[in-house]
Amino acid sequence: MATPQRPLSPHLQVYRWQIQMATSILHRATGIVLAAGALVITAGLLTLMIGSEAWNCFTEQARAWYGQLFLFGWTWAFAYHLCNGIRHIVQDFAIGYRIATFVRNSWLSVIGSLVITALVWAYVLLGGGA
Repeated sequence: MATPQRPLSPHLQVYRWQIQMATSILHRATGIVLAAGALVITAGLLTLMIGSEAWNCFTEQARAWYGQLFLFGWTWAFAYHLCNGIRHIVQDFAIGYRIATFVRNSWLSVIGSLVITALVWAYVLLGGGA
């Protein structure tokens, strides 16, 4: 008895990468980064509660290059997740499902997140907060 030919599941190599695919994957990835950032914020609050020596150690790590890199990445992840989340809420009201609108709004969430991140870090760096 011969087995019938079944259709194969499409793979990522079959599809041409589009902004919609990237924004969907980035939304999930930034959610993970935000969870990690929440743990870092919790650690910071715990060191603040423990005392000034622990807090000074925490702020030294945050001021180091890797701490600044993490904080910058976390800021972008927060801004992107916010912008893309707003896009999803708008789509929940059945707005923006035309392909051209979908692509435009995907780009707007990426560009908006970069602008928000730049504004936040300009404020931090110009205000002497870093």
